[in-house]
Amino acid sequence: MIKKVGENTIKFTLPPKLISGYSIVGPKEGLSPFAKYFDYILKTDSFNEKTYEIAERKMLEQAICGATDKANLLSTDIDILLSGDLLNQIISASFSARQIQTSFIGLFGACSTMTESIAVGACLIDGGCANKVACATCSHFSTAERQFRFPLELGCQRPPTAQWTVTGAGCSILSSEGKGHNITYVTFGKVIDFGIKDMNNMGGSYGTCCCRYIKKFI
Repeated sequence: MIKKVGENTIKFTLPPKLISGYSIVGPKEGLSPFAKYFDYILKTDSFNEKTYEIAERKMLEQAICGATDKANLLSTDIDILLSGDLLNQIISASFSARQIQTSFIGLFGACSTMTESIAVGACLIDGGCANKVACATCSHFSTAERQFRFPLELGCQRPPTAQWTVTGAGCSILSSEGKGHNITYVTFGKVIDFGIKDMNNMGGSYGTCCCRYIKKFI
């Protein structure tokens, strides 16, 4: 049965449910107006670890475990983990998957991976390929600076207009059953390049040059 509606939208016959979620953020994000919605706010960016990369991985692992606990599930109940990050070889997600010990599909990206993983996970559940799916992502300002600009240790001056990558991680659990928000449609977007070449405008380049994923909850 073809489930496509229009060019890029998929309508689910048996809408998967978003049954739980967990978020963890850094100190800067904890000062935002959204602070009350976060499950855990770090006191320091290092998360008491030797490197920011290890801290990022630790955040992701806590987000996955937190969302699983909220759903009253064990890691063995998760059929597939869909996760990613901004580092080479999606190393934070890969190392976290090694700890979780469940089937793993890696997706490259941070903010985009959150909705991308939910869209792909919903397709897997509606298609009968999985019953419980963990959808997760993470990023860290200090690891992203080293990856895309300059290591913080160099002390390079940043222009006032430079974007600030989020320090945080999140995870949502999708299920074919239970109580939660129904995911009824997903739309997979197209890549559109607007030619943004300012290395400091990461928000603009992410927003226009990467695939956009839309989910609709009813």
